[in-house]
Amino acid sequence: MALPDADTALALLRQMLRIRRFEDRCAELYSAGKIRGFMHLYNGEEAIAAGIIPLLEPADAILATYREHGHALVRGVDMGAVMAEMYGKQEGCSRGRGGSMHLFDAGTRFYGGNAIVAGALPLAVGLALADKLQNRPHVSVCFFGEGAAAEGEFHESLNLAALWQLPVLFVCENNLYAMGTALARSEAETDIHLKARSYGLHSAAVDGMDLLAVREAATAAIGHVRAGNGPYLLECHTFRFRAHSMFDSQLYRDKAEVAQWQARDPIDLYERELLNLGLIEAGSRAALEAEVEAEVEAAVVFAEAGTWEPVEQLTRDVYTQPAA
Repeated sequence: MALPDADTALALLRQMLRIRRFEDRCAELYSAGKIRGFMHLYNGEEAIAAGIIPLLEPADAILATYREHGHALVRGVDMGAVMAEMYGKQEGCSRGRGGSMHLFDAGTRFYGGNAIVAGALPLAVGLALADKLQNRPHVSVCFFGEGAAAEGEFHESLNLAALWQLPVLFVCENNLYAMGTALARSEAETDIHLKARSYGLHSAAVDGMDLLAVREAATAAIGHVRAGNGPYLLECHTFRFRAHSMFDSQLYRDKAEVAQWQARDPIDLYERELLNLGLIEAGSRAALEAEVEAEVEAAVVFAEAGTWEPVEQLTRDVYTQPAA
């Protein structure tokens, strides 16, 4: 395994801490009535976004699910703009019109979250097709949950990507539960990456709680796609520590199962790995957490000071007026 240098190792730890604290703060703000609507948090899955996205080029495209706050932050979308979007303020990255599930930022080629299960997969295929037709050396990366494997778009997208040999990386964040349905109750074949092989895609599975393992697997997968060898599917085995959404009572999961996965917290695992490798010092995490806390609170202040879109502008970009 090719290890990151000390600076990169520290930066990756910081990214995971940023995601965790941002999500925890959003949960607090949601409970306080500051954030409304549906909200899905990424706690427990941080190693996937942090392990994959920094390996991409600025011109590569990223698409995600409605659990996409972490992906946006790692990609470089401004935290203040993300938090303002959570509040529904027009200073948000989607001008306050998307909210938690529809973060978007053209400047970083972050083509957003998608509230439709499997909805981002055909979009990724379209972006990859455009790149191939115009001979652009880009990779489109689509993050999705294992529940998407039950949707027709999953199969249609993999088929077309393989048929046309498109430069797209499909990343399945398999957290074992599609809302409240356990994977084994909905899929006869629970190894999602094996489904990809039936369409001729190269694929692999990796421990999604281990950042270094994710980074190594993603390096190989991205290299495969960028070299012109066609699409690839990487399945990351992970677990969400929080409920599916803020409205979920989690009656379908045994507390012992949750505790077992929490014992493999990806941030704790990564910190221990770095300490054992001598890449960080004992106090490194605490220092980073202080920096992250300040960044998150600054984002909250920015969102609080944001403004609501004027009522007279609500139809802008929604309806067009016929020419006189």
